[in-house]
Amino acid sequence: MVFGMGPLELMIILGIALLIFGPKNLPKLGKSLGQTVKNVREGMEGDDEEPAKAIADKADEAVAEAPEVVEDASEVVEEDVQFCSKCGAKNAADAGFCNKCGAKLG
Repeated sequence: MVFGMGPLELMIILGIALLIFGPKNLPKLGKSLGQTVKNVREGMEGDDEEPAKAIADKADEAVAEAPEVVEDASEVVEEDVQFCSKCGAKNAADAGFCNKCGAKLG
């Protein structure tokens, strides 16, 4: 007996669910219900300090890996770029067609 119900009651509930959701959506429903139960269990068992520490560590790594900021705009050289005559989009120097509008580049 599950939840105080016998096999006949469970079969009736399963039949009604099959009629409401259809045979194609019933497995998706079961999967999402299982994931929800899993997430609730993990949330109840999990430590609140560990996720906060993991987030802080990832933030520190992101700051350490951040690219160097160029302060002087004259240092930026755009030699490997060509602009589309039709839409004005930036493209690689060796590109044959515009990556935005598809026009042939000269």
